Amino acid sequence: MKNMKALTILLAATMLTLTACGSSSNNSGGNTAGNQPANNASTNATTGNDAAANNATTGNDASGNNAAATNDAAPAPVDLGGREIHISAWWDGTPKGDTADSKKSLDKLHEVEKKYNVKIKYDNIPFDKYMDKFTTAALSGTPMADISILEFKRALAPIKQGLILPLSEYTQATSDINNEQEHTVKLPQLLGDEYFFGGKGVSTVGMFYNRDLFKKLGLPDPQELYANGEWNWDKFLEVAKQATTDTNNDGKPDTWGFSDWAPGAARDFGATNGALFVNDDLTVGFTDPKMIETLEFINRLYNKENVVKVKKGDKNSWDETSTFKDGDVAMSSNFDWNVGGLPFEVGVVPNPQGPSGDGKYTYANTAQNGWVIPKGVKDPQTVYQIYEELQDVPSTEEYLGQNGLEALFKNQADIDMALQHINNTGRISLEEGVADYPWFSVLDDIIKKNQSVTATVEKYKAPAQAALDKLK
Repeated sequence: MKNMKALTILLAATMLTLTACGSSSNNSGGNTAGNQPANNASTNATTGNDAAANNATTGNDASGNNAAATNDAAPAPVDLGGREIHISAWWDGTPKGDTADSKKSLDKLHEVEKKYNVKIKYDNIPFDKYMDKFTTAALSGTPMADISILEFKRALAPIKQGLILPLSEYTQATSDINNEQEHTVKLPQLLGDEYFFGGKGVSTVGMFYNRDLFKKLGLPDPQELYANGEWNWDKFLEVAKQATTDTNNDGKPDTWGFSDWAPGAARDFGATNGALFVNDDLTVGFTDPKMIETLEFINRLYNKENVVKVKKGDKNSWDETSTFKDGDVAMSSNFDWNVGGLPFEVGVVPNPQGPSGDGKYTYANTAQNGWVIPKGVKDPQTVYQIYEELQDVPSTEEYLGQNGLEALFKNQADIDMALQHINNTGRISLEEGVADYPWFSVLDDIIKKNQSVTATVEKYKAPAQAALDKLK
């Protein structure tokens, strides 16, 4: 599989997503593991992040058009007099030098430290304390770090408060990010401006399927359906019904068509239908006819068709993202980090197209994050230049994402599908970043309490608007 076709390599090289500063690991919005979303409506706006993991919106597209050009000449090295440059995250980003790529990153770190006469420190701050510390420090005028990683959904308030510098205030005309973006990429705009930058990476969030079970049950291959333009909600439901079987005639399914936590399914299917719980302009999204259409379909999927395996009894529980691993479920809208090392072969295809979608987005990117420079950082242009130079490390991979993709997939068609049709097709999802926004309550009422979609949407419209008004 290492000898990829030239087309695949070319396409892979253009797929840009976020990776940790000075590291080759993918910590982007592909929806990352580790900080799981809250399953309680009262806490979902302030705790956890779901995967779904997380890389892009308006599709993690790195081709931003609003780059500033503050200087025409490349900046000369600056002697910062032994200053410590702090880079903060909720993990330790220090290169360990224990792999070939990490050794290169460590060597680059030492090279940059010497060039600018600095000491680069990676600050590991617990996730549950991270945003409070970031905001408090920035408001005081003394940022907690020179460069910090933030989730897009958690950055709404800091941006509104003017605590994050736009890229235009510290990037140069000669910066890589304003040219080829060979090492550093622009991440999607948020609230009308560009604030985030990152490295390259690949994230696969889509409809994973148990290829062994598909073959056993004689089900149509989702990749063939996709190639033929047939992979839509109706066909997905048809396949899910075919996959739900009672082989021993005891009245209970022995295999199931689908599994996922319902809130995640609602967001992903919403993305394929052109709908969000919170619109990009911070208006209520679940009143949109496209989201109402999505919620009706999710309600049908979970409460009427009997094709969803719910292992622990709670359809809205995050734990249901792992039910696919049992081996008796045909399909799951899931994340690459959550489906590795399974005892059956896994295939992948984009989530099915919604009837009102345009095909641009295939999943809800709920965990997109990126690096920012807070207001108050001294010498932000030089600090940013240091970041860019830290990324200038040749990879041992033959194409972007090779190691992770070849560890996950046995089939070249799945790698091609991930690179060519899924990566960079996520739409930024912000509802978890709006305090008291009742998106989870909407799902509770519809999925668990069997309330009508239209009545539920009307019930929560005013509270949703009130939550958004507080942010504005």
